[in-house]
Amino acid sequence: MTDALTLRKVLDARMRTYKNDHFSEMTSSSAAQLLSNTLYYKRFFPYYTFNMVAGLDEDGVGAVFGYDAIGSFKRDDYGAMGSGQNYIMPLLDNMVGHKNRNDEDTPLTEEEAIRIVKECFITAGERDIYTGDRVEMAIINQDGVRVETFELKKD
Repeated sequence: MTDALTLRKVLDARMRTYKNDHFSEMTSSSAAQLLSNTLYYKRFFPYYTFNMVAGLDEDGVGAVFGYDAIGSFKRDDYGAMGSGQNYIMPLLDNMVGHKNRNDEDTPLTEEEAIRIVKECFITAGERDIYTGDRVEMAIINQDGVRVETFELKKD
């Protein structure tokens, strides 16, 4: 947890500096590069964190960036990190990526995407004790960001 808090503090400071220097918020692509550089700088004693950056790109299209421990990253349409990743990714591949399915690849509505994320975390929470008891989702769209939470385990 200390690594996650420290990394968050470093990124917050650098993003505030960017905002003060450029008089605008950092784009998701720029934030992705900033995180990559920060992780690479600590490659010999890395932060023990599982990182993803999500947002809208310059064209208003959703962007998800996944990272390894030393800052290598790639852009995907969806992704998962952390201890429940092995349970969540097959569901996302099936329901979002339409891998090994013959149905149409139609865009998801916001409600469908939220439902799928909840199902993925419920599934991971049943099998993985490290997934936790609560999920905090940041829903990013053209109108901004809103946060929703829901409980997983009630025992």
